[in-house]
Amino acid sequence: MITTSRPAMTREQVRQIDEIALRDYSMPGIMLMENAGHGAANFINQQSSPAKATILCGGGNNGGDGYVIGRHLQTLGWTVEIVSMASENRLFGDAKTNFIIAKKALIPIKINPDPDSLRSTLRDSEVIIDALLGTGSAGPPRGTYRDAIKFANQQRSVKYAVDIPSGLDCDTGIAHDLTFRANYTITFVAEKIGFNKNNADDFVGVVKVIDIGVPKKLLDDFLVR
Repeated sequence: MITTSRPAMTREQVRQIDEIALRDYSMPGIMLMENAGHGAANFINQQSSPAKATILCGGGNNGGDGYVIGRHLQTLGWTVEIVSMASENRLFGDAKTNFIIAKKALIPIKINPDPDSLRSTLRDSEVIIDALLGTGSAGPPRGTYRDAIKFANQQRSVKYAVDIPSGLDCDTGIAHDLTFRANYTITFVAEKIGFNKNNADDFVGVVKVIDIGVPKKLLDDFLVR
């Protein structure tokens, strides 16, 4: 694992840091999302040569990070395709904005593809990026999310998880029966406390912590409370 000296954080601590950044530091959420996606794309580009990448995007902010990653990988010379689990009218806020940007950037986006189409797309991908479910997710993946994880795990592609492998509990490290098996987990601000619990090691792979522009003062004040 690649770690920082910053203590690992819980789901609730991550939520509080985001809230403080928005409320007390006037940091727009879309700026944090941009920093997260840009940093993740740069790390992916450092680890893997430009290739065909499929990004699996969920309906929340984790999916929003995925749209940003796709845009930056495209500018770095990658062939990018996005599989979105939510149509544009089911998205909101910063995730919807970045969906629209990705669409206008002419990145191909498949919305809720049928299982055969999804399997075929993933089979043709040299890199698969999991931006399905973030740290706030609880319970087992269902429906198309479950199919996407199942088919992704069957491929020999290099696999990256965004913030946390989908299906892994952020706090307990318990993996549901279908959990994304990442070669690399690109996590934001700090490692998550569940990464070193139970059988999480089987799913997170190498962990890279990416700073997303949250001020050091905020983190220092938060961590000594």
